[in-house]
Amino acid sequence: MKILVVDDEKLLVKGIKFNLENEGYTVDAGYDGDDAVSMARTGGYDLIILDLMMPGKDGLQAAQEIRSFSTVPIIMLTARSERADLLMGFESGADDYVTKPFDILELKARVRALLRRASVSSSASAGGGVLQRGHISVDEERRAAYRAGEPVELTMKEFDLILFLMKNPGKVYSREVLLDLVWGYEYQGDTRTVDVHIRRLREKLELDPANPACIITKWGVGYYFSEK
Repeated sequence: MKILVVDDEKLLVKGIKFNLENEGYTVDAGYDGDDAVSMARTGGYDLIILDLMMPGKDGLQAAQEIRSFSTVPIIMLTARSERADLLMGFESGADDYVTKPFDILELKARVRALLRRASVSSSASAGGGVLQRGHISVDEERRAAYRAGEPVELTMKEFDLILFLMKNPGKVYSREVLLDLVWGYEYQGDTRTVDVHIRRLREKLELDPANPACIITKWGVGYYFSEK
């Protein structure tokens, strides 16, 4: 597995690189947002660890650019834990985040979890096939999604979430349950992460995002995919 670590704190990058290489990963290092984007284009990475606050092009801008050509899982590192900053990270396409200062064991656990889910998803069984409900369809084997027949680029977590909801139409799930079932491990972040991913899915997949017909809110409870 090949990982890219990008942070302007070179000593921190060195420490992360050392620890991940001891786990058997191949690790490349970058030190600013431009490094992140250019290396992501050509490096063939399985996961990117990206600092939020960097001089020049920051992690948010870099993540947005990377999302324009890649769905590689991204873990955002942030020295600030304010809700707005974390939600902005998810809006930019991050799949997970770790707040500085962090325990390296926690970071390694997040890395393993994301890589494991990505590996399981990419080797989906031949029985997965194409699932279609209304104007939305997903191809589980190819990890592809379509809106009225037109392909739509989704991040790994966006795809996992819409696939889960479409496989369980009409069933309402709370944010906490979705975090547990879709994120796949004990998630310690803000449950509004789910809200951000739902909003992004509506923007990408609904014919009228302001009046969703498929990805529905059950006020005070959670979300579900319409049975119609």
